[in-house]
Amino acid sequence: MKRGRVSSIFNQAKEIGRTAWLLLLGIALFLLGSALSFQPVIKPFLEGLGDVASKILAPVLPPTQEVYAAHLLGGALLVLAIVVIIMAIRRAFLHLMQTIDPTLAQGNLGEIYLRRRRLAQGPKIVTLGGGTGLSTLLRGLKSHTSNITAVVTVTDDGGSSGRLSVDLGIIPPGDIRNCLAALADSEKTMGDLFQYRFKGAAGSLSGHSLGNLLIAALVDQAGGDFDKAIEAASKVLTITGSVMPSTTERVGLKALLSDGREVCGESNIVGHGRLISRILLDPPGVAPHAPALKAIAEADLIVIGPGSIYSSVIPNLLVPGIADAISQSKAIKVYICNVMTEPGESDSFNASEHVSAIQVNAPRRVFDYVLVNTSRPSQAMLDRYEQSGQHFVEPDYDQIKKMGFRVITGNFISESDFVRHDPSRIAARLIKQVTGTG
Repeated sequence: MKRGRVSSIFNQAKEIGRTAWLLLLGIALFLLGSALSFQPVIKPFLEGLGDVASKILAPVLPPTQEVYAAHLLGGALLVLAIVVIIMAIRRAFLHLMQTIDPTLAQGNLGEIYLRRRRLAQGPKIVTLGGGTGLSTLLRGLKSHTSNITAVVTVTDDGGSSGRLSVDLGIIPPGDIRNCLAALADSEKTMGDLFQYRFKGAAGSLSGHSLGNLLIAALVDQAGGDFDKAIEAASKVLTITGSVMPSTTERVGLKALLSDGREVCGESNIVGHGRLISRILLDPPGVAPHAPALKAIAEADLIVIGPGSIYSSVIPNLLVPGIADAISQSKAIKVYICNVMTEPGESDSFNASEHVSAIQVNAPRRVFDYVLVNTSRPSQAMLDRYEQSGQHFVEPDYDQIKKMGFRVITGNFISESDFVRHDPSRIAARLIKQVTGTG
């Protein structure tokens, strides 16, 4: 990693050096061209300046050195001219950049430039998932690279997203909204606004997220083009990277339960309380989103999860072509196992059972590494989660190794009001993996 940073700084220094030399060459050519073109006018003027310089400097120079008076004054003027030119160019450049991006006025332009250059040279990372798990991961990754593509599941049929999907005929915007907010440069301000949810007294708006409504409005404004709507929202939020659905077609989920019954709809599946044997798309033949396939093919690192195993992680892999593209990619492929189980999806699952669920449902092997948290939350937090039917995911990494996967272990959790992955820790470990320093 240090070698990569040194190389990045060296490349930036070379580019700054080239720019400086180009500027000096331009000034020299301008002066030479002016001298040749306007010699009859400039020569008498310069001779006059020389006489003035001699008279001014005569009192402080010996008589034998009066001949150098014009040269001394000329040298001083040249140095002053270069300083003034550099200051003028700097002020013009600052004004231009701050006009293009007003957020640059809030920090040191040099630091911002170097940071953005470093992020632009970061690895190409594709993440697949949905819900809070994916948005948490993105918050960590955006401090390491701007080459992030979040491929988001679109099978949500509940809450604000489900209502907008039915009423307007668009794909559910909720998980896409979460990812956009996570990748926003001004995350706290815009994130709070984007995630604002209208309360019960808001009538027909009750329960709707402002971000969902904004995305729906942008889709309508773009004539139904979801890509253009996300692009517009990305510009509003000044996001790092890009966010896109795994498919732009409306699609739901269908589950085959352990007792042989079939349940349709994500919200019905999660609330059914039976063990899930298989999860399927409904309808199954939706088309993959072409930009998502392209991003997967060009990736250096592909990250699957974390997130709800049946409603966030697996659905992306069921979209025809997605699993094939991941399997054929030469990128490093990592699955991030959840920290806590989820009622209705992964009740009492240990880490290897999460991996098995993906293997059973995905049409191809889609990862080589499994990242598993081995740090146990406090007993007080475990007791609190147990009241809602959630348990710590036991890190049985030896069993995962027997399944033919490489395991990345460590303390990856953040414990506050909730037990979740720590974005900084998990992102740093992934970056080490892709740069070969882990």
